[in-house]
Amino acid sequence: MSQRALSRWLPLSALLAQGATATPAPAPAAATRDTSKTIWATPHDSYSSSIGVLGCKIDTDRVAYWPSSISCDSICVEVTHSESGRKVKLLRIDQSQGAHDMSYDAWNYLVTGKSATEDPTAGGTVEMTTKDLDASECASLIHTSGHKVPLSAANSMNFLANCLDNDPDSYVAKNYVLYNIADAICSYGLDEECDLDWPTANQATCPHTMGDQSPLDDKTPVYNIRYPTGEKVKAASSQVVVTPGTGDVDDTGTSDDDDMGVAVRPQNLALGVAFLAAAFWPW
Repeated sequence: MSQRALSRWLPLSALLAQGATATPAPAPAAATRDTSKTIWATPHDSYSSSIGVLGCKIDTDRVAYWPSSISCDSICVEVTHSESGRKVKLLRIDQSQGAHDMSYDAWNYLVTGKSATEDPTAGGTVEMTTKDLDASECASLIHTSGHKVPLSAANSMNFLANCLDNDPDSYVAKNYVLYNIADAICSYGLDEECDLDWPTANQATCPHTMGDQSPLDDKTPVYNIRYPTGEKVKAASSQVVVTPGTGDVDDTGTSDDDDMGVAVRPQNLALGVAFLAAAFWPW
């Protein structure tokens, strides 16, 4: 009997089954995990890192301080301003007490489109969205060779050991470098790399005594941008380095044209000359 003739006698269910056997249905597409969520973001003006990431080796103007715990892989997020659509990528290397804080400069850029040192603004919580990114997406924010996560040899071992033991394929476990720097704002220690023979040893070996508390050379200081003034200051000393609209200052804390901490502007100089002329002119 021909296929056409047979089809006259087969019930509909049999025909459907026959068609299903001949042409399998395509497998459903794998679901994409969307980590986007709405947050109310606030500015944060003092760099810190609970896992010991060294501020002198990263861009401290692009750091997220989220309430959730820090994992060995989820150290990079993207934040989008809900109204303007402006975006930034942030390193998530510290934990807040409940707020979604971020570096003041990043917050200011998302809100105004400008750096906090250029056009500082004040404000409270702002609606934004955030999503997790692959850690490699934030590589440009890490200023070490190979973009390895810079950790304190003396203070980061608990976090690092957890990554090496429990998440050996994570970004941190495969991309870290230890330094003999004692604190996250790089004010004490020695700027030298240390070696870790894991798992044989659970403590790093440094060229000099690990955890040295000597004042660190001020070659690569960590800076904070004060909220809401936009002043750029050294984190270790609070010395003002940049004041919005007035320019840079030198290593002594005074401006290039300043002798005693008060800027000598052309108008001030003219007033001074006029005052001296009036005081000493032989009337």
